[in-house]
Amino acid sequence: MNTFVIPRFAAQMSNGSVLDKVTPDMVHLVNAYWGRFPPMDNTMNQILGFFIFVITVVSLCGNGMVVFIFGTTKSLRTPANLLILNLAFSDFCMMASQSPIMIINFYFQTWILGPLWCDIYAICGSMFGFVSIWSMCMIALDRYNVIVKGMSGRPMTVSLALIKIALIWLFATFWTLMPMLGWSRYAPEGNLTACSIDYMTRDWNPRSYLIAYSLCVYYTPLFLICYSYWFIIAAVAAHEKAMREQAKKMNVKSLRSSEDCEKSAEAKLAKVALTTISLWFMAWTPYLIICYFGLFKIEGLTPTATIWGGTFAKTSAVYNPIVYGISHPKYRLVLKEKYPSLVCGSTEEKKPTNADNQTVSDAETAT
Repeated sequence: MNTFVIPRFAAQMSNGSVLDKVTPDMVHLVNAYWGRFPPMDNTMNQILGFFIFVITVVSLCGNGMVVFIFGTTKSLRTPANLLILNLAFSDFCMMASQSPIMIINFYFQTWILGPLWCDIYAICGSMFGFVSIWSMCMIALDRYNVIVKGMSGRPMTVSLALIKIALIWLFATFWTLMPMLGWSRYAPEGNLTACSIDYMTRDWNPRSYLIAYSLCVYYTPLFLICYSYWFIIAAVAAHEKAMREQAKKMNVKSLRSSEDCEKSAEAKLAKVALTTISLWFMAWTPYLIICYFGLFKIEGLTPTATIWGGTFAKTSAVYNPIVYGISHPKYRLVLKEKYPSLVCGSTEEKKPTNADNQTVSDAETAT
């Protein structure tokens, strides 16, 4: 599998090579390209370890609280919120399965757990990442169905939500098991403290897998998320415009129940949409570029760049509970009731009085 071989230029350096600490049972999995680089500075390992520790604590607490609140509060166990619960659960599992192993390997400055745990680590990272991304996509499509289609859309039921969740996990299982069955493989990357899909071997077997995988896990959900929020914002904007025009005809300033609303539903939706897409895009795009860079160019890729790219992608597990959980008004009300010290700002909901303001209500629920 290691068809792209480069001499161990780093062997000529006084401080050795990244490959010097590779354990014998991992040698056959490591691409010789990494041999041209000296071991990563211990200070950088400590910085990475500390960064992982911080985002792990934040993610586990944030996602754990979302799972606990949504799972134990009957009023929050709605069909749509099951998708949020699935997202929080996958993000929790992502950090719980990845971070301790990464911190251990940062300490030893190489992968010390053997090939089996390399596969398990990579499978968990790939599977939970897949589930998180597609849960976000299903949430966006559900909001599109409620806000854009309205009464003409198919209502979300518990059965439908569970079917969607089951399909997400089935597809995630398929894609993450393929490298174990011969379509590509899992291998150590960068400074050899983490394992991932092999994006360094220039064969069409791993190339075809990475291209197909990125189409399924990156481009398709990104398109669907952008598509959904584009029409959601357009629908809310049209509704707001209609309300303003109606108010003008009635010679009143506004049809809303209160003039001191801080933000319109349109602004709330725009903010949530922009936040969701931007953070998701920022978290995963650098790592996708690194994978493509290694698969098609390879020259210039460094261990430091790869490990920071993989680590930064995991920060999406920190953003999601904030965007989907903490910004949820009913979640905040329950959180204030059970743990008031954890709530910042007001939890009061301001509702419009007019019956035709249903879209505004839907928009607030979506956020």
